[in-house]
Amino acid sequence: MHFYLDCGIMHNCKLEILALSIMGKGRCPEGGVIMNKYELALVLSPTLDEEARTAEVAKVQALLERFDGKIEKVDEWGKRKLAYEIKHANQGKGVKVNEGFFSFTTFEAPASAPAEIESRIRIMENVLRYLIVRKDA
Repeated sequence: MHFYLDCGIMHNCKLEILALSIMGKGRCPEGGVIMNKYELALVLSPTLDEEARTAEVAKVQALLERFDGKIEKVDEWGKRKLAYEIKHANQGKGVKVNEGFFSFTTFEAPASAPAEIESRIRIMENVLRYLIVRKDA
């Protein structure tokens, strides 16, 4: 569903972009896609070695770019303790982990991208937790 505001003549569609970005959806009538800023927090399995961890982060970044995301910043925090233990299916039955590798990625993407990205990250074996939040401009 797209929302348009009828404001007469608009050259840069700034009013529409403002209205649509507040709603988080839509396209500019001139053909441009409205981009929102997001941050992805990712917690990876603590058992990954350096090479495997780099491959997982690269896989997620490729996923962001696949859905027209433009990566602005990647912040690797390394291995950190978790606030509480998490059951991790990849570690075996009933095994809980209390640490993970943290990575934060800031990116711009269309409003439809986060749902698509989350649906694919959800099934990645080495991802303990993830969260995509929209950042205010």
